[in-house]
Amino acid sequence: MPITSPPGSLRLPSRLGPREQLRAGRLGHRLPQLLIGLIGYGASVMMLVQSGLGAASWTVLSEGVSAVAGISLGWATNLIALTVMFAWIPIRELPGLGTLLNVCLVGFAADATALVLPPADSLPVQLAYLFGGVLALSFFDALYLGSQFGSGPRDGIMTGLVRVTGRPIAVVRTVIEVLVATSGWLLGGTLGLGTVVIALSMGPLVGFFLPRVTVRLAAR
Repeated sequence: MPITSPPGSLRLPSRLGPREQLRAGRLGHRLPQLLIGLIGYGASVMMLVQSGLGAASWTVLSEGVSAVAGISLGWATNLIALTVMFAWIPIRELPGLGTLLNVCLVGFAADATALVLPPADSLPVQLAYLFGGVLALSFFDALYLGSQFGSGPRDGIMTGLVRVTGRPIAVVRTVIEVLVATSGWLLGGTLGLGTVVIALSMGPLVGFFLPRVTVRLAAR
């Protein structure tokens, strides 16, 4: 039986265990949505990096870890994803297929996008990458979450805290974004005006998109 969310969750996807996620039906719709969401998420991350105006908060942290550890941005992204899973323990967030594929796909999609994305060689292109990337990142984030296969490691902190505290997505996500961006900057990540825009807009945008793309499941 799915565990319902508190009112402050703003219609988060159902809290389902791994078996419930697979038995919930509509796999022909949900699986493609999950894959498109995760690949689009990784591509959007790199679009924001290439804007040169400041990357997303988690990417700032990945850049910092990449610089300190001497590894690629994609590998740093995956390493952070595995590490933050430990934060799920006290908030009792449930993993799923989306959790596993998030670790496997997002970082590699970001690296692949870097190979084909044209450079932002003028301010108009930089701004297009920034604002297009913010919208795309928020949409694809909501898209994969709405497939109801569980959260990725980073988003699991958000969904878990929303359920535990009852606070709106916009508030919880913004606090997380600010703390993560600050940590990444201290490690040597690139912090710019775009980072501020992303940190302040991601929460409201995800909160807007998520109810609209979440796949409805039959009552169990």
